[in-house]
Amino acid sequence: MTTDVVIVGCGGMGREVFGMIRAVNARAGDEAVWRVLGFVDDYPTESGVKLVHRLGVPFLGPTRWLAGQPPSTHLVLGVGEPRLRRETDNSVRRYGLPAATVLHPNAEIGPDCVFQEGLVAAGGARVTTNVVLGRHVHLNQNCTVGHDTELGDFVSVHPLAAVSGYCRLAEGVLVGTTAAVLPHRAVGRDAVVGAGACVTRDVPAGAVVKGVPAR
Repeated sequence: MTTDVVIVGCGGMGREVFGMIRAVNARAGDEAVWRVLGFVDDYPTESGVKLVHRLGVPFLGPTRWLAGQPPSTHLVLGVGEPRLRRETDNSVRRYGLPAATVLHPNAEIGPDCVFQEGLVAAGGARVTTNVVLGRHVHLNQNCTVGHDTELGDFVSVHPLAAVSGYCRLAEGVLVGTTAAVLPHRAVGRDAVVGAGACVTRDVPAGAVVKGVPAR
């Protein structure tokens, strides 16, 4: 059965999500998994709207377009920055529409993993075993999440980043491109691990750390 979905956010992340959905549908064969109705965005840029149109998908307008949609219509948050994704979720939840989970065919979610609605996993993302993923977690291209780890709501793990085993990443954490979080480390709410950083000790909430070791 094909399910209608609307992508929230017409920036780069939203368009990447569209590409993931296309890959899911291509793998499914004759009957598509998702039918993309279009994109909504309260603050679209002119260039973003043009690029959406180049994909052959309509820009539907601001998020209030969602009002009155049937409850079978799903949403996927194509918003890359964790805090903004949380704010967007708080805004669109008033419409009572379920969040879609989009897993690229080349993403891998291992055994004994639990994830909540809204997970987006790009091609090459790897999650091993006994991992808990919160709402609207984004796992970008070729990142890894090790065993016995927990990622809170709205966490983003950027391309080629590695989160090791037994880690705890609180809500809203961003792990930058090629960064590494070593085993048994905790990263507090809304903290940012800069690109290429190596987390060797716990990171407090709201901190921005970078470098090797990350400080």
